[in-house]
Amino acid sequence: MTDSIADIAQSVTRTGFALVRAPEMGRVLDGAGLSDWDEFAKSWDDLGVDTYMADGGRYRRRRFAVFRATNEDIARKPHQPHYQSRDYNPLNGDIERWFEPVSDRIATHPALRAILGTCHRLFNRLTPEKLRPAVWHVELHQFRIEARAGVEGRPTPEGMHRDGVDWVLVLLVARVNVRSGETTIADARRHPIGSFTLTEPLDAAVTDDNRVYHGVTPVTPLDPARPGHRDVLVVTFRRE
Repeated sequence: MTDSIADIAQSVTRTGFALVRAPEMGRVLDGAGLSDWDEFAKSWDDLGVDTYMADGGRYRRRRFAVFRATNEDIARKPHQPHYQSRDYNPLNGDIERWFEPVSDRIATHPALRAILGTCHRLFNRLTPEKLRPAVWHVELHQFRIEARAGVEGRPTPEGMHRDGVDWVLVLLVARVNVRSGETTIADARRHPIGSFTLTEPLDAAVTDDNRVYHGVTPVTPLDPARPGHRDVLVVTFRRE
């Protein structure tokens, strides 16, 4: 269990990842100015379908934004495509993917500013001073993975992977009528070193993308008569 930036950093340094449950993550984010969470979470109801899925699926919705983070401020960059090489994403890599942008309201929302500020503090702390950049390249993804009877939703259809960045935060926003969605963390040789399920809003996983792989099992509806979904915010920091 963790309840401070220092505790989270210690866990990531020791194992390459940290599981931060909602009470602890909430305390950290409250200290950074988290507010209006319900309004922030409701924005996941307005995401566009990800049309780039090479598996033919239409179970993923998302919005995307890019920021620059310095010690002085965190500012949004002009909208741009998301790109990963096939070395990191064998399913959907090697193409520029243009997703609908995160809305201006959410990009400036106090909940998001608290999350980005916390990430900046944490990832600066985790990065040795001689490697710490003056400017971080930050990418932000709002994901909704949908599931219905006979059609599972795949949070990581590319399987166990790294993202080609330095640091990753995955923050659960909501789980509605879904089962599974277990996260597995593996070492550089892809040997599992931890597993857990994000179940409550503000449950979070932090990973050192240079050291560990991560993957999430598909979600299916608890009640097959109703659709379900899993909403997460993914924030990545990469040295420019």
